[in-house]
Amino acid sequence: MSHPPVCAVDHPLVALHLSQLRDKATPPPEFRLLVRRLAMLLAYEATRDLATAPVTIETPLTSTEGKKLGETIGIVPILRAGLAMVDPLIDLIPDAQVWHLGLYRDEETAQPVEYYSKLPDRRPVDVAMVVDPMLATGGSAVAALDTLKRWGVKRTMLLSIIASQPGVDRLREEHPETRLFVCCIDPELNDQQYIVPGLGDAGDRVFNTLVS
Repeated sequence: MSHPPVCAVDHPLVALHLSQLRDKATPPPEFRLLVRRLAMLLAYEATRDLATAPVTIETPLTSTEGKKLGETIGIVPILRAGLAMVDPLIDLIPDAQVWHLGLYRDEETAQPVEYYSKLPDRRPVDVAMVVDPMLATGGSAVAALDTLKRWGVKRTMLLSIIASQPGVDRLREEHPETRLFVCCIDPELNDQQYIVPGLGDAGDRVFNTLVS
């Protein structure tokens, strides 16, 4: 069964929470809560095809067959904004591993700069879920996926709340094997490489570091 490389989640609750997230009047505590809700809705779609294996369990009445995950899952937040999407995914996949990748955007070149990576030498996870609220130019996402490919991860996916069409195009060109799950695709980037209409700087709004 083939799946589309880009899944834009079409759901009334996604539209509701996304509208509130975009609003510049939404304060940081509410913004963080909205990111959590949208991350969980994205994760529900992204995990639909995870492999499972049978397991026998004991109910209060009898034995029955249940399911367990049949592959190892890694959650890979791109620091810092991606941290806001980790907890809801851990709630859904308690046994997932969490591996952090630190990338920041050089404001002069708009290119990603890696400053932190602790991926081990041992066998990689079966599935890596990269999380970052915004897919703007695609530079950070491509750099993260390059790192995971070098680690040896065979199956990757990217979960972003808002993506730009240029970012989607770049991801499809450089990592066509990676499935992308988003709440919305906005049409363009401005001269500062921010998504338009977007929601501003997700990291600043999550961590309340906006400078007025």
